[in-house]
Amino acid sequence: MTGGGPAGGTETGALEIDVDDRDDSLYRLLSSAVVPRPIAWVSTRCEDGVDNLAPYSFFTVASVAPPVLLFAPVDGTDGLKDTPRNARDTGEFVVNLVTEDLAEAMNETSATLPAGESEFDRAGLERADSVAVDPPRVAGSKVAFECSLHDLIDVGGSTLVLGEVRHVHVDESVTTDGKIDVDEIEAVGRLAGSQYVRTDDRFSLERPP
Repeated sequence: MTGGGPAGGTETGALEIDVDDRDDSLYRLLSSAVVPRPIAWVSTRCEDGVDNLAPYSFFTVASVAPPVLLFAPVDGTDGLKDTPRNARDTGEFVVNLVTEDLAEAMNETSATLPAGESEFDRAGLERADSVAVDPPRVAGSKVAFECSLHDLIDVGGSTLVLGEVRHVHVDESVTTDGKIDVDEIEAVGRLAGSQYVRTDDRFSLERPP
């Protein structure tokens, strides 16, 4: 930290952070400032046939041509967590959209379970068969992207998981004239800690030419 005030603050009270002077993680700062974040609710199936389901809020679109999604799990103490390991071993996963009606179930699937126990079962979630990949999707999810593994990239203490979209399921309830209607998707976003945000308070800005 730098600055003349207490705990690195400047005379104006601003917090200045010199990352080179810190030994601890910036997770809390990053997850509090980079908000709101969409949630990738990722379903995988391990080589033993157990279905895994976990939420990840470090998530975005990486490419549109080809269509590639990216989520970035923080590694566990023993290396890869179940989801990226399953994606690596099987080459497939599904990204399910989290809407407000599924928020409680999504949170339930963030629990740490022993090997061989499925988060689908813990949260009482119905599975739906996928079309192009083996792992199931969440039956109640309004949008689901079936993906084949594009790449795994180690970045410090995280692993970027990139998946090329092979099939998309879109529930008719969130479409208008055959297209996804953002006003119909009650998506949930992640803030920090235990806080989330609804996406029902919206406004429009016209992009300048």
